[in-house]
Amino acid sequence: MHYIEVLEQCLGKKAQINYLPLQAGDVPATYADVQDLINDVGYKPDTPIATGVANFVDWYRAFYRV
Repeated sequence: MHYIEVLEQCLGKKAQINYLPLQAGDVPATYADVQDLINDVGYKPDTPIATGVANFVDWYRAFYRV
């Protein structure tokens, strides 16, 4: 829900959320473990969600001219 809240703030619009029961194949919770990535290539993601979403929204608006 944090991701949705940040997206709403960036877009200046409230999301219309329609909660549905879990569908076949849905995962109730998941957590990324990037330790192998860090160990193998020395890259550690460190962009906060708010920054990444804002950057994406800016790019999207510029690319699609909206």
